[in-house]
Amino acid sequence: MSAQIRTVEEPDVPNWMRAVRTGFLIPSPVTKEDVEIRRPGMDLDRTLGAFDAGRCVATLRSFTQQLTVPGGASITADAISAVTVSPTHRRRGLLSGMIGQDLRAAKERGDTAATLIAAEYPIYGRYGFGPATSATEWEVDIARAGLGRRHAGPGDGGRLDFADDADIRELGPGLHERVRAQRHGVIDRSARWWAFATGELTDTTSPRRERFTVLYRSAAGSVDGLLTYSVDSTWESKQPRCSAAVSDLLAVDVQAERALWHYLLSVDWLTRFTSGMRAPDDLLPLLLPDPRAARVVTQGDYLWLRPLDVPALLAARTYATEGSLVLDVTDPLGLAEGRFLLDAGPDGAHCAPTARPADLTLTVDALGSLSLGDESATRLAALGRVEEKRPGAAARADLLLRTARRPWCPDLF
Repeated sequence: MSAQIRTVEEPDVPNWMRAVRTGFLIPSPVTKEDVEIRRPGMDLDRTLGAFDAGRCVATLRSFTQQLTVPGGASITADAISAVTVSPTHRRRGLLSGMIGQDLRAAKERGDTAATLIAAEYPIYGRYGFGPATSATEWEVDIARAGLGRRHAGPGDGGRLDFADDADIRELGPGLHERVRAQRHGVIDRSARWWAFATGELTDTTSPRRERFTVLYRSAAGSVDGLLTYSVDSTWESKQPRCSAAVSDLLAVDVQAERALWHYLLSVDWLTRFTSGMRAPDDLLPLLLPDPRAARVVTQGDYLWLRPLDVPALLAARTYATEGSLVLDVTDPLGLAEGRFLLDAGPDGAHCAPTARPADLTLTVDALGSLSLGDESATRLAALGRVEEKRPGAAARADLLLRTARRPWCPDLF
């Protein structure tokens, strides 16, 4: 292997950013302004590149992330992003070298897990990642949905108001943290996230798109919901064929969520909208008088999770019922391998290494898929990814691990 993997230094940043754009098939050049905007968001000690003859040919960066687990607690995750290998340097072990180096550093820091959004499905299982959440996007035919066009706003005493960018930067973070505290799978949003979302920061890969934002205030005056969407204004033969695309919808309760969806269904001239990436068990289709007006346009895996500290990961969450389980976890990288006893219940859990016989044997990526409550141990056992050592152990694991609502990660990173 002629390419050398190392941390990125200050003079390397434009070269590294160019490699990221090459890997993601973005042909635009990296300008000085792009570097000035993106550089403050990079921790160079956690930014890796492979360099061959002075050119960066592979990239990876990570950052600290807070991830909500079932029960509302947060764990510290090593969030991995900007993973690329240039087409000229495939199949040379560059990804394995970078991701192995990053995961070992995360383990040493004491991170509970690592996370990423997988651009391609087959890549990350061999590094111990498993899909832990999935997402669904619907397209809604507004005329068919059945909501009366005379809808005049919330009937619960709340109100809707348009918000400008300054309002969103002031009120959005607090609302998001309230949502994150009650929905597992949601990750934290930094001040830079809000700056890019509101157009305060832009570069050539994230041009500003004009959009509308509406806030829902409860009868008590608290901001309990936010909806951001853009509009494609198209008319044909003097008839509106306008559509909307939702980029963000946050709601702390069903009243706020219902009010925001009903608002969008009642906007004059809109004939359809896409929902953005929602939880597969989102309320949206069943909020419609005719749920068949919502057509699934995207359905697939979203947040992937890789356990690094199994006791900390499993002890951080709560469980649907009382019970215990002994898990024998295998890990090809040796970072999270061991046999662990989980004593769990609705009020919390304790997990520690044990010498007791295993109830289930499973790979670390399978544990990643199970850890937020979305996947079924029984299904993984049928696929050979979980092995029952005691009869009925997979069903018992499902009673403990699965959650009433499915986890949801609304954000790409």
